[in-house]
Amino acid sequence: MTARVLVVDDLFPNIKLLETRLTAEYFDVLSAMNGMQAIEICESGACDLVLLDVMMPGMDGFEVCRRLKSSPTTAHLPVVMVTALDQPADRLKGLEAGADDFLTKPVNDVALLTRVRSLARLKTLTDELRARALASPQIGQVDPLAAAAAEDGLNGRVLIIDDRANSADRMQAALSMVHTVEIETNPQVAIMRMAEENFDMAIVSLGLANFDALRLCSQMRSLERTRNTPILVLSDLDDEKRVLRALDLGVNDYLARPVDRNELVARVRTQIRRKRYADKLRQNVQSSMEMAIFDPLTKLHNRRYLTSQLASMINDGLMRGAPISFVILDVDFFKKVNDTYGHDAGDEVLVETAARLRRRIRGIDILARFGGEEFVIVMPETDRFAATRVAERLRQCIESEPFTIHKGARQISVTASFGLAVMDGRMETADGLAKRADEALYEAKRQGRNRVILAAA
Repeated sequence: MTARVLVVDDLFPNIKLLETRLTAEYFDVLSAMNGMQAIEICESGACDLVLLDVMMPGMDGFEVCRRLKSSPTTAHLPVVMVTALDQPADRLKGLEAGADDFLTKPVNDVALLTRVRSLARLKTLTDELRARALASPQIGQVDPLAAAAAEDGLNGRVLIIDDRANSADRMQAALSMVHTVEIETNPQVAIMRMAEENFDMAIVSLGLANFDALRLCSQMRSLERTRNTPILVLSDLDDEKRVLRALDLGVNDYLARPVDRNELVARVRTQIRRKRYADKLRQNVQSSMEMAIFDPLTKLHNRRYLTSQLASMINDGLMRGAPISFVILDVDFFKKVNDTYGHDAGDEVLVETAARLRRRIRGIDILARFGGEEFVIVMPETDRFAATRVAERLRQCIESEPFTIHKGARQISVTASFGLAVMDGRMETADGLAKRADEALYEAKRQGRNRVILAAA
């Protein structure tokens, strides 16, 4: 996987060294020699990942990282600190600034390329979510990128998968100050728990006694429920090959034993914050999709969805010679309900009408709110005789039982008028079918309302 990598260092030889290594693996490399220049490049969207030197004059790497991670436009960019500092306190400072990972000088080639590939892969997935979130309707919604970037990564639920009791207990004690932490010693049970329970993160020991921990990580990445759950692996100091293999499998991060508790807390927080960032973007996309095809009041499909489905249903019916019935109904004297009892009561009537209709149609039928007090039901493979019976049954279900309004304080009688048109063996467009049903509805109203009128063939 290729990506555009920004190398930030105030020493030109250091930039050239990393550039040579990365371009040999077909990465595109940009460079910056100070913090402000790096921030400008990131804000322009020119890079996918940042390799950031810590020790720079003026604005150091920690401050650059803090600024990038605090801005909605750059918070998603993976930042790897490249530093000669190798003390836990230095790594902790970087993690608290928002760094996604660390490389210590002199940089190991295998570690460099593995980290870059792993984070570039993550960035690609995040970019897809960001693009969908930004392209989705934002009517009445908070800026999705700002909301996602504001996540703090606290109060997560973490599962530690480790059969070394002392090690697991120490990690649980360190993390329990800010997270809910559980321990599972059985890897097979751990897989089921991760799939069935709502964990924000898994910490997996590579030293499991009777189970291949890499296979465990691979299984978590293959399951739909755990595919996007962060995994942090614990390794021994001499286990670099298995760590690199774990990163290739999609593991997000690692720590070498003995584990520094402050670094553990910081890395877990980083991973949970990143997961929630992506989750918020997914939720925003899902919400926007629902807004596009569902009516927010009745929770029925809306006119847009009906229009998109009706043409294909008609084409299918024509190809198979199957009838399609189109019913449009209008709540009688709805304006009077609003004027007499208030718009809240009118909303209650619409919601209850939708509920009664929904309970009495088939799963293959389409029920939509057409607009205002009008509803539409499209019934495939339903001829005029069956459709008339269904429409009459629906009319009776509205008329027969009073509607409760004002949150149960009052009841009123409601009726509805129905217009029905059937496409039965004749060429017809969606607009033509809807127009005939609408004319039949108008005739039902003209004849006194609360009745079903079938349009002429």
